[in-house]
Amino acid sequence: MTLEHGPRSGDLVGRGGATTFQQDLANADCILIEGSNMAECHPVGFQWVMEARSRGAKIIHVDPRFTRTSAVADLHVPLRTGTDIAWLGGLINHVLQGGHEFREYVVKYTNAATVLSEDFRDTEDLDGVFSGLDGSTYDPSSWSYDGMDPPASAGKREQASKVSSGEASHGAHGAGLEHGSPPHVDETLEHPRCVFQVLKRHFERYTPEMVQRVCGVPEAQFREVADALVANSGRERTTAFVYSVGWTHRTTGVQYIRAASILQLLLGNMGRPGGGILALRGHASIQGSTDIPTLYNILPGYLPMAHAGNDDTLADWIENNTSPGGYWGHFDKYGVSLLKAWWGEHATPENDFCFGHLPRLTGDHSIYSAIVGMRKGEVEGLLVMGENPAVGSANAKLHRMAMASAKWLVVRDM
Repeated sequence: MTLEHGPRSGDLVGRGGATTFQQDLANADCILIEGSNMAECHPVGFQWVMEARSRGAKIIHVDPRFTRTSAVADLHVPLRTGTDIAWLGGLINHVLQGGHEFREYVVKYTNAATVLSEDFRDTEDLDGVFSGLDGSTYDPSSWSYDGMDPPASAGKREQASKVSSGEASHGAHGAGLEHGSPPHVDETLEHPRCVFQVLKRHFERYTPEMVQRVCGVPEAQFREVADALVANSGRERTTAFVYSVGWTHRTTGVQYIRAASILQLLLGNMGRPGGGILALRGHASIQGSTDIPTLYNILPGYLPMAHAGNDDTLADWIENNTSPGGYWGHFDKYGVSLLKAWWGEHATPENDFCFGHLPRLTGDHSIYSAIVGMRKGEVEGLLVMGENPAVGSANAKLHRMAMASAKWLVVRDM
């Protein structure tokens, strides 16, 4: 379930950032914090949670541990570590089975009414996998909307990478619209193949009994949380979700965030004051480095860096990264706008808006490739700022061994 023609959190609805900002938490009527000890780890931002609480908002902390966040919450829910999918699935099922969705919002602003292709098969039909599984990857051609052409024209590099990860562009991202073939929809949400009904069947396994068995959360406590989310969502009220590295450091973190996004879309909490999903980044300036950015593979506005040999001209860069619809359907405007912001009057159509001045990527320059190279002696040194990879990065032992192998190491830390 996705936001229709809208800007996953972040990625589910089109781009990688959070769907809200910390100050907006003050406008929430209910805040559910999960996978985070926000009071201690993000104390400056937590002031907005306390401001919401002073207005009467209900604060719920779902975490295996009892922390300072739990101490100031109205309700602490200690669930078993790593069982968040069952927990969130139970909340989604509660909304769907009880008819608690914000129906008008769901019909108008999500793809819930869109009818899927007859070729699509869900996990219930194929013993736990979706249609299109080919070895370890998915062919997404059966995932299209009914009445639309299969995906064909997404940017070449983006399409190849998304197919390899089982996430190729399809109807949810607008494929087919450029051919004048809009998908079939059923705004009553009764068609058996509409997204809403597929979602309903998929999540009906997550009963309160299953949540108690898997998560260790008593049925009564589960229902208390579910009722609070429903009561504080809808036309007049909003609920916010807050998560941190308790979700993102897990191999199933993407599924956690997608499940929370589905729940927030059903309740009508995306894109509204006091709603959305807030990602609390785990180290100093992680969010800032993504936004500005200082990451090796993106430019400001989450625009991808140009690749040597593939993006020789501005036209190549635009073609390789434009999606048929949705947020990235306007890639050309975003790219040119950035170039003009940098080079002003010197950026003209005649000189490709100074696109030639951009550096090019020649491979994977991420921290993990660098750490492996450092361990092999191919990378001589490392400058560490605002984080502690010996503790906070995945495979911390490898990081420690790699840094011990380096010729030089500089750590800038308070």
